[in-house]
Amino acid sequence: MTVFFVIMGFVFIIYCLCILFAGYGTKFFLVWGVLGILSILWGKYGKYLLKHTPPVLKKISACLVLTGIVLFVVVEGMIISGFFAKGPKNLDYILVLGAQLKKSGPSYVLQLRLNEAYDYLIQNENTKVIVSGGQGSNEPDTEAQGMYDYLVGKGIAPDRILLEDASKNTNENIRFSSALIDPETDSVGIVTSNFHVFRALRLAEAAGYEKVHGIAAGSHPGFLPNNMLREFLGVVKDFLTGNFT
Repeated sequence: MTVFFVIMGFVFIIYCLCILFAGYGTKFFLVWGVLGILSILWGKYGKYLLKHTPPVLKKISACLVLTGIVLFVVVEGMIISGFFAKGPKNLDYILVLGAQLKKSGPSYVLQLRLNEAYDYLIQNENTKVIVSGGQGSNEPDTEAQGMYDYLVGKGIAPDRILLEDASKNTNENIRFSSALIDPETDSVGIVTSNFHVFRALRLAEAAGYEKVHGIAAGSHPGFLPNNMLREFLGVVKDFLTGNFT
């Protein structure tokens, strides 16, 4: 087991460095570096610690680890349930959740969401789109404006696009966008990355959206472990803070 944990530790650190050099999104990827260091330390000193740990603490620790594993599997199953959501035809609105905007335009993640929204808008000509996202400290403009420019550049009529440009996170994306529609009567499809659909729908339901559906955009397979871990923590956080039940 010593060798296993040491190897896994180096795998985690290498994965962290790969994401770093890819210049991907937030700094959450640093957690893989931390996990890597902890894994290596456990591989080297785990037997010593277990040898000197009282039996009662061993049992408590084992129960906590088992509970954590079960919770992780259940929540990840919920997240995966939204991976292939497409939404019905002829929705009143689709809502595209923001992601990083770069100087060159929408990031890879945001482009995938916008392309999914574009395909839906082309196939459903009466549907309007809300683009939602404010401006982060490392962004040249609001995410909403960047999304607007991208969709107009692909041929979507400007009068079909509504901008919500004040939100800073998913919860605000959804709550602030509800002011642009009637969430109780309008049908809405939330366009976001596949790993993000489950949480976005739960937040929308908690915000009063009565007719809400998921529309899953693709995601980069190489970043999926990072996104799935981050999303697991996001779901747990939103549940504990009462953002949804």
